[in-house]
Parts: sequence; C-alpha cells; structure tokens
Amino acid sequence: MRKRPRTLTAAFVRTVNRPGVYGDGRGGRGLSLRVHRTKTGRISKTWRQRLRIEGRLTSVGLGPYPEITLGEARRKALDNSRAVVHGGDPRGRGVPTFADAAERTIELHRDGWKAGSPLPQQWASTFRLHAAPLLDRPVDRITSADVLACLAPIWNSKPGAARKARHRIAAVFRWCIGKNLRPDNPVDRAAVALPRANGNAPTHYRALPHGEVAAALVAIRGVRYIHPSAMLCVEMIALTAVRAGEARGALWDEIDLDAGVWTIPASRMKAGREFAVPLSTATLEVLERARALSPESSLVFPSRTGGVLPRNAPGRVLRRAGVASTVHGFRSSARSWMAESGVPSEVAEACLAHVPRSRVVQAYQRSDLLERRAEIMQAWSIYATQP
Repeated sequence: MRKRPRTLTAAFVRTVNRPGVYGDGRGGRGLSLRVHRTKTGRISKTWRQRLRIEGRLTSVGLGPYPEITLGEARRKALDNSRAVVHGGDPRGRGVPTFADAAERTIELHRDGWKAGSPLPQQWASTFRLHAAPLLDRPVDRITSADVLACLAPIWNSKPGAARKARHRIAAVFRWCIGKNLRPDNPVDRAAVALPRANGNAPTHYRALPHGEVAAALVAIRGVRYIHPSAMLCVEMIALTAVRAGEARGALWDEIDLDAGVWTIPASRMKAGREFAVPLSTATLEVLERARALSPESSLVFPSRTGGVLPRNAPGRVLRRAGVASTVHGFRSSARSWMAESGVPSEVAEACLAHVPRSRVVQAYQRSDLLERRAEIMQAWSIYATQP
C-alpha cells in the first residue's frame, strides 16, 4: 500500500486496503474514509464527516465508496458544513445514525455508572466489534434482519459477547423509541430467529475446587519476578472472597485492625452499598506483611509506582503461579466450600456481599450478619491455608 498522503487523493482512495480511518487533512471539514474488513473478508469503504451539531461532535455518514467518489464526498462535506453554520442539521430529518444514538445512550447511562467504570469503553467496544454494519445507518432504517446479521455469527461461538451485544444494542433502540425515532425495537424480533443452544448458557469464571485453594496459595507465594504487593492482594482476595477491584483499591483508613473489620465504601462495591468484611487471623497476617512492604503508602496494595495496582495485576500472578482459576473464581471456591460445610444460604450470600433479589427479603433482612460471617470466614481461612 502506498504511503498515506497529507490529503486524500483519488488514487489512494481507490487502492487503500488496510483497515483504518483516513482523514482528508487540514481543511477537509472533518471528512474521512473508513476502511474495514467485513466478516466475509471483503474490504468495505465508507465516507464519514465529523461535525459539531448543537454543541456535540457528531459523525455523519456520507455513503459508500465507490458509489460516492472523493469529489462527491468533498462536496457533501462542504454542503454539510455550510448547513451547520446556518443552524441547520445535515442529517435531514434529524434522524441520527446508530453510531450517534449509541454515543448518546452511553452518555445517558454514564451518570449511573461508578466513577472510573470501564463500562463506557466496553459498550463502545461492543458496538465497534459487533454492530459495525449498523453504525452508518439512520436508526429508523435498521431492520431486525440487520440486527440478526450482527448477532448470528457470534451467537454460538461467543455466547458471552453475544448476550452483551444483544443487551447493549437493544438499549440503543430503547433510547430511540423514547425519542420517537422509531416505534419498535428490532432486537426483539431478531431474537426470535436466534437458536437456543447449549453454548448460549451462562458462562462462569474458571474456579478451583475448594480443596485446591490451599495449594494454589502456596504456589502464589513462590512466584518470582512479580511485585509482592500484587501477590499479597491475591491472597487477600482468596481469604476474604471479595472482588478484585475492591481489594486493589483498599486503603488503610478503611481497615480497623483492632476490631478486625475492613469497611469497603459503597463507591467501590458492585451493589453500591457499604460492606463490612470480617478479617480472619490469616487475613490479618497478610495485612501485616503488606504494611511492612509499603509502610508509607495509604494504599494497602500499592503498585511499583505507588498507585492502585493495574486491573490485570492479580490475574498475572495466577498465570505465573500456574493456577487454573480466575481471580473472581476464588469467590466461587469459597461459596462451594460454604455450601458443603452446611452454611445457610442467606449467610453464605451475605459473605459474598450478594444483595437478595427479592425486595421483600431486603426489607426484612437488614442485618449484615457480621458476627456470623466472621466465624465462617475464620473457618474458611483456616481451611484455605492448610495444604
């Protein structure tokens, strides 16, 4: 492929075959050529223009190449820019493309997500990977067949990604219905045609049988060339059955060593509720080692640079140790042990900070069962640290 020019040329547009977005340079009025490879291996080229409409940066589709030539795309871009200057909307009736609607849907949900949540990026990635054929189309022209073409190829081969794509695409069309941009949700009709398959059963995190957790912790302590703070963080997760994000962000101010309680603020809990974690004898020993490792840090498990451990740090520890489990899988291991040890279900669920689905149960079960949970987590820690 020839070198990318400062501005697009007819020859470059005709011959470029490397997927990417190629801008028309300064003075190009936001015009770009989007090149991507379809599922059949064919190279597809479409024109897009970035404009600020009503104060928002918006991507406007100008049509496919070669049906729309470079010269025609530039003329459209000029007309659109003039329309915006005069207060118009180059999208005609004001019907946004799916890409525009997806951006607005993410913005609508953003305030409800926790600060620093990866969900905005994950939603955008889902649309980019699994809804690409829809992105340039006005939302009122998308049919259930279009949605089916996006979901069917991954429905059995990538069931987890398919379920997320279905949910997130449907959310975009619910926004469209709320804005009176269309009367129905094409995802609902597409779902009727999707097969029921065993592969679409819920997928679970890889987890160890609870009898293998003790040996896994021994293997973790023997890992070399990994920051010790990450190793201690994984031990803390295994012994307390908390989520990785809750442990990575732990602060010494949250921990009362005398009382043996770690209070995780609501902002870092999945359920958005403050949660008190009883600290077993083995867990207190982990904390003692963590304090000796970084005595000046406000974080319990700081990274090498002094900040919060990277999201992938605990998983890297497990891979180096040869442990066939995800970090989240330790919660499953602990829960299985509780079930086999005769721990009542409501107490076991409370140990994992699971909120009862029934609002009636939530109304009557207001105790956090801290004393009972302390006994259980002490017993779990003893079991999990004796190979």
